[in-house]
Amino acid sequence: MKLQRFALALAGAGLIAAAASSAPAVATGQADPKPNFFARSINPNTIKAATDGPCVSDVMAPAAAGTAQEILSMPGRPIQSASDTPFKFVGTRADSTWYGAVNAAGTQIYYYGLLLQGGNLYRHTTYLRESGTWAPTFKKVGPGWTTFKSIATSNYSVGSPRHAYLYGLNTNGSLYRYQMVGTGFRGLGPIAGFRGFKAMTVISENATYDTLLMTTNAGALWTAHIPVAAGAKPVMKLIRSSGWSAYESLVVQGCGTRGGSLIVAVDHDTQSGYQYAMSKANGAATAITSYGKIPEVFGGVSHVSVTTHYDQLVGE
Repeated sequence: MKLQRFALALAGAGLIAAAASSAPAVATGQADPKPNFFARSINPNTIKAATDGPCVSDVMAPAAAGTAQEILSMPGRPIQSASDTPFKFVGTRADSTWYGAVNAAGTQIYYYGLLLQGGNLYRHTTYLRESGTWAPTFKKVGPGWTTFKSIATSNYSVGSPRHAYLYGLNTNGSLYRYQMVGTGFRGLGPIAGFRGFKAMTVISENATYDTLLMTTNAGALWTAHIPVAAGAKPVMKLIRSSGWSAYESLVVQGCGTRGGSLIVAVDHDTQSGYQYAMSKANGAATAITSYGKIPEVFGGVSHVSVTTHYDQLVGE
């Protein structure tokens, strides 16, 4: 299959990070989830260990027709990429990051995340079978999500105090934050000032704050630094004032050892994804390198990161 061939190509480039038979890494006393998705011979999320080595974007694209497809891309001139065969999922209109984990016995790899279907919020657990096929399951969390146009999740799991938040961008111009408590959610109230914002994803997770990377309808690119402390106001920094209006999805994964990020920005109208490398976010001083269009079809209603439960973002 295409992703297996892509994994072999990466192996030839010296980028294999971990084999499926390797012992799990340890992060703050916890067993790291087994490292991979489809091919399982490459771990895109640990490739960034090399200071000057290339990184890989791992994107999941759930489609309105009830399928999902994984797309990999590695920046370069030209970009190297591959797409998996679409698999049966469920029709969605907005999705959050897919976090990879492994069961206590170490025998089953699975991914979990959140999605919106109509006015309802669902949690999915998608199992990766030994055959390389996906087996998704779904559980309804609750109604009341009709006016939310985008969702994103943070998951700070390697330090203390830990936190996991769900962010929802509402058509009323507010950003809502929910604390994940067990299998439920506790509303922390709206944050005003986000009218005109369009796409969002988490770019940094810390014990004291989360940072969202966001675009506006007018094409600006911003970071929203949101303290964990209740009632604290976000710190907004403008990275670029124009050039990002075409993108409805942003996918971020860490890259390098200095807090850099690899970004896939997706234009849903043309089903096109574009790859960027970005330095640690610092307002207008942020450096951005464009690698151009990824030679794959991005046919999702949203596009989200495929990562692991303990892979933390430090992009700001």
